[in-house]
Amino acid sequence: MQAADFAPPWWLRDAHLQTVVGTSLLRGRLGEKRLAARAARTTPHIIDAGDGVRLSGLHDEPANGASKGLALLLHGWEGSVDSSYMRLTAAELLGRGWSTFRLNFRDHGDSHHLNEQIFHSNCIDEVVRAAVEVARRFPAPRMLAAGYSLGGNFTLRLALRAPDAGLRLERVAAVCPVLDPAHTMHAMDRGVGLYRRYFERKWRASLVRKRALFPHLLHLDDRTLAQRLRPLTQWLVERHTDFGTLENYFDGYTLAGERLAALQVPAEILTAADDPVIPVEDFEHLVLAPGTRLTITPHGGHCGFLRNARLDGFAEAWVADVLDRPAGA
Repeated sequence: MQAADFAPPWWLRDAHLQTVVGTSLLRGRLGEKRLAARAARTTPHIIDAGDGVRLSGLHDEPANGASKGLALLLHGWEGSVDSSYMRLTAAELLGRGWSTFRLNFRDHGDSHHLNEQIFHSNCIDEVVRAAVEVARRFPAPRMLAAGYSLGGNFTLRLALRAPDAGLRLERVAAVCPVLDPAHTMHAMDRGVGLYRRYFERKWRASLVRKRALFPHLLHLDDRTLAQRLRPLTQWLVERHTDFGTLENYFDGYTLAGERLAALQVPAEILTAADDPVIPVEDFEHLVLAPGTRLTITPHGGHCGFLRNARLDGFAEAWVADVLDRPAGA
C-alpha cells in the first residue's frame, strides 16, 4: 500500500476533521465491531517488566488457532489497548493470520493500580523488558511491532534497543511517531488549543486516579492539576524523574536528527504533512538508516487517515501491509 493509495474525498481532507473524527466514539464502535467479528481468542495478562514494574495487556489469537507470528502493538499517550486504532489494527492483523499483543503503558487503560511510580515518556526500559517477556511467554516464529503517536516513538526506540536486549524483531511500523517532543509541545501551545486541552483533560483524569490510589506518593494538589500542559509536564519532570529540566527530559526520548540512523531493524514510518500535533519539518530533517522507509501523505491529520464516510482507515491497513510482508522482504 503506497501513499498514493490514500486519497480521501475533498470533504474529508481537513486535518482537524481527520484528527478529531479519527478518535471519536464512532471510530471506537467501529473498532469494537471489527475486532469482535474476528472471533479472536483474547486473554488479559500481567507482564513482569523488571525492577518490580508490572504492565497489562491483551493477547489476541486468530479464531482458527493458526498464527504466522506475533505483532506487539503500542498505543499513544493517554490511549490504551482498547483505543480504536489498536482494535482496528489488531483486527486487520488477525484477519491476515497474525496474533497480536496489545500492551498498556504504565498508568494507561485500567492499569494505574499496578505500579506506584508515575508514567513518563522515558519509561522505555520497562517497555523493552516487557517486549522480551511477551516474546518469551508467547513464542512465535516471527515477531513484529507497531505503534501510533507516542507509541510510534516507543516502537522505534524499542527497535533501536532490540539487538542489545536479545529481542528478535523482524520489522516495525510507526504511525505519526513523536520525533522531537519539544517541537510537539510547541505545536500544541501555539495551535488552536484543541489538542492541548484534550491531552490536559485526559492526563488530569489519569493523575486524579493515580492520586486516589497512592495519595502518599504524588503530593499532587488541585492547584498543580489546574496547570497547563507545559508547567504540568515540568512538575512531573522535577518531582518524579531524575532529568532535572524539561529540556533534558525531552532530549531523553527525542528521535530527531540522526537518532534513527543506527537503526538495525527494518522500519517503516507513516505521517501526514498536515499533522497538527507532530510537525512535518521534523520528518524532513531525519537521517534514516538504509533499512528505514518514510512515507508522508498530503492529508491524514494526526493518526486519522480516514478514507471515506464509513470511517475506514488507511493507517491500520498500511500497518498490516507492512508487517505482513514475507520475512526478508
